[in-house]
Amino acid sequence: MNKDLQGLFGLKWNPFLPELPSEALFISPRIEHFGFRLEGKVREGGFALITGAPGTGKSVSLRILAERLSGLRDVTVGVVSHPQSGVSDFYRELGDLFGVPLAQRNRWGSFKSLREKWQAHIEATLMRPVLLVDEAQEMSAQVLGELRILSSAHFDSRCLLTTVFCGDARLTERLACDDLVALGSRIRPRLVLEPAAPAELSEFLGHACAKAGNPRLLTQELVATLAEHAAGNYRVLCGMAADLLAAGAEREAKQLDEKLFLEIFAPPERVRIKPAPAVKDAHAARARR
Repeated sequence: MNKDLQGLFGLKWNPFLPELPSEALFISPRIEHFGFRLEGKVREGGFALITGAPGTGKSVSLRILAERLSGLRDVTVGVVSHPQSGVSDFYRELGDLFGVPLAQRNRWGSFKSLREKWQAHIEATLMRPVLLVDEAQEMSAQVLGELRILSSAHFDSRCLLTTVFCGDARLTERLACDDLVALGSRIRPRLVLEPAAPAELSEFLGHACAKAGNPRLLTQELVATLAEHAAGNYRVLCGMAADLLAAGAEREAKQLDEKLFLEIFAPPERVRIKPAPAVKDAHAARARR
């Protein structure tokens, strides 16, 4: 962290940047409820879904879930890093995540190895594998279909894997298509993230500043102003707050307030340029004619 920010504002980290420690993440009641439901689902396997517009907190929600599920006993969490992969690369990534050595160019062998690995662990150690997929709208229909079949056993009466998909509205549309409707019908629970209300954004700002070490970093008036101007979007909110923090450091301010907001974000005044005397005389002569 910038030492100027730390010295001026008494912050342990910049509260408005994406890279925050786990304890600083804001957990809304809806995310808390979704996490509680997912904890119960891990024991039985299946699919879950997080969707929302950009900036509504999808990736942060997935990070919160990863931390929460990783703390459960006998649960192994894997995170897909390249959702655009083809089937072969996808199997290789799964093998790397769950410790299954897979043969190159052998889809059936990979499929069989993973299923046997999971079945053996579930039966012998009660291990529950969980797969988290961010930007899941980028996955091919073929990979999504393989994942559905790979997860099931005993004529679809038993699920070997818990998968949480996270993506934007395109993912919801794709899951409603004929080739993926079998997967979409299996998804429970679902978390739909919508633009946040100003009250929730204000609560987020208070939480972020308090966790960073300075609960009075922003005046109450500024918190309300930022929440009103963010259009329900956490990314927009944090972008504006980060700009104000940088401007406050440049001015060596002790607290960020509405006056600084107006200086940084108020639209510039339009300056009316007076016409030169020669131009005015020409206009006047034209008018007399």
